[in-house]
Amino acid sequence: MLRSKRIALTVGMALAAASVATVAVAATSGEQKRAPHDPGLSYADNSLSTFDGASGQFYNGQNATVSEFPAVIANQRSEGSRPMKQSCTGSVIGPRHILTAAHCHDLAGTKTFLYGLDDLQVGTGTTLTTKSYVKHPKFINWDQGYDVAVVTTNEDIPLSPDKWAKYATSADAGIWKVGDTGRGYGYGKKTHDDVPADVTLDKADLPIVDGTNQCQGVAAGYKLATMICAGYQDGRVTILPGDSGGPFVVGGKIVGLASWSRSDFRWYSIYARLDNDMGDWVKQQVGDTTPAEFGVSVDPASLTVAAGASGSVGVKTTSGSTVEDVTLSATGLPSGVTADFQPATVKSGDSAKLSVSVASGTPDGTHSVTVNAKSASGVTKTSTLSLTIGAGSPGADFGLGLSPASVKVNPGSTISTTVTSTVVGGTSADVTLSAGGLPSGAQAVFQPASIKSGTNAKLTITTTSSTPAGNYSVTVTGTSGSITRTATLALTVGGGDPQPGGLTIALSPSSASTFKGGGAFPSLTITGATTPVTLRASGLPPGGTVNFQPATVSPGQQAWAHIATSWSTPAGTYRITITGTASDGKTGSAVFTLTVT
Repeated sequence: MLRSKRIALTVGMALAAASVATVAVAATSGEQKRAPHDPGLSYADNSLSTFDGASGQFYNGQNATVSEFPAVIANQRSEGSRPMKQSCTGSVIGPRHILTAAHCHDLAGTKTFLYGLDDLQVGTGTTLTTKSYVKHPKFINWDQGYDVAVVTTNEDIPLSPDKWAKYATSADAGIWKVGDTGRGYGYGKKTHDDVPADVTLDKADLPIVDGTNQCQGVAAGYKLATMICAGYQDGRVTILPGDSGGPFVVGGKIVGLASWSRSDFRWYSIYARLDNDMGDWVKQQVGDTTPAEFGVSVDPASLTVAAGASGSVGVKTTSGSTVEDVTLSATGLPSGVTADFQPATVKSGDSAKLSVSVASGTPDGTHSVTVNAKSASGVTKTSTLSLTIGAGSPGADFGLGLSPASVKVNPGSTISTTVTSTVVGGTSADVTLSAGGLPSGAQAVFQPASIKSGTNAKLTITTTSSTPAGNYSVTVTGTSGSITRTATLALTVGGGDPQPGGLTIALSPSSASTFKGGGAFPSLTITGATTPVTLRASGLPPGGTVNFQPATVSPGQQAWAHIATSWSTPAGTYRITITGTASDGKTGSAVFTLTVT
């Protein structure tokens, strides 16, 4: 989730490049030498990074989907400059309640929220308007603590109670400790200068550090009572503007909200802390969110079973104001199909297993099966299971294409193309999309994953730093019932040709800027190795050193290079060649560009 802009408010989850002079550098005497005091910035969308090398290559951040954290929601404001007016990030904690950062309230413009999208520019989602936006009464500014707010919407948020986010209160004191790893989510920026502008959902894992000793000297300073400090001193993994208010999750609960960082966003990430009176205040604002009646859902909501076979799904119930017995049954079963619940009666809030058996000779087809849940008090709730037998319904014919049909991407980056479809024979087809033939380490995401023929979808291919350079033919397949159509995407990774010598070394980032006495910490991913690889570096600046961890890398193992400069290192740009030599004679190299200011 990386992102950035005008004054460090919300942090978007892209991961910032791994190099910046440290704010505090330990001297040999044990004293600290500090850079001039940094005013800090929040992670709001209008925060602008002071880092002047904002092309930044980011790593360790990952694409995320709403299904991973269903409570995540995008904040928008009418005066916002980002795509879809995205401003901050929040979490659904009630039928009409959203948890976010207090400083997001103070940004100019009318506030709305957009729910249900992995990419805010693909699909429609659900737009919600603001009824009230209440900041914590002790909030003054993001670096003073109490950076928490609760929003009440005018409309119901389309999320079942069992998927509302759980948040920490004082009752959860001790839920986190220094050394734990938390996961953050956000729709914020992916690069420091927001080029290209990206409003997809990201996630990042950050270690919690000792903020009292490690996170001082910026803005008004870290305060243990109201803040959590996570990440790394050099910002090798960090979040950027657009994610303010985004959740930081430990142990299944939100323990912090993205709040602020140093003004270059190449430092630790500071979160508003909730396992204290701040979380208690949130609970008071939301009140009792227990639904009056129980609910039922099927997970997953679709199941494919061949004739003569069986399959199963989970049936989940949620408890209402009282716990009672719930009896389960199924209707709408086609001939030759039976359903068995294990157990057939559960307490509301518990789950059951639904096994579906299909007799031999049952025709292919797609059917909607209704799962009924009836409580002891006489209330009935239902959920729908889409059951596909064999190849499903015959489907309808359609055409499939790509625009453009040829794309190029560097390892560790993403690229997108449009999947086009046409109606054939006058009947619109329901088309499910998939991709094959991807290079190692690459992933394909369709948005949406299913379309009506005559409409389009976005295909995004994400590579890792270890994805080998080369030319690949990616097959995009559309399926409608028993009918399939394909289109071929010509994908070029890197220069299109594998590196000579048998090894490919990918650096993330491949360049960085630092002050004299500072350093950079790129990661190294080596592919093509079947035996241990020994690392070395050449072209270091005067006074520079490099330390590989580990110095000898086993096949499939990742390494780090700690490139350090001294106070006497001359300013300039240096091309440092990192070479790997395997014990079987294979070699490979990569160049890291280091700018010393």
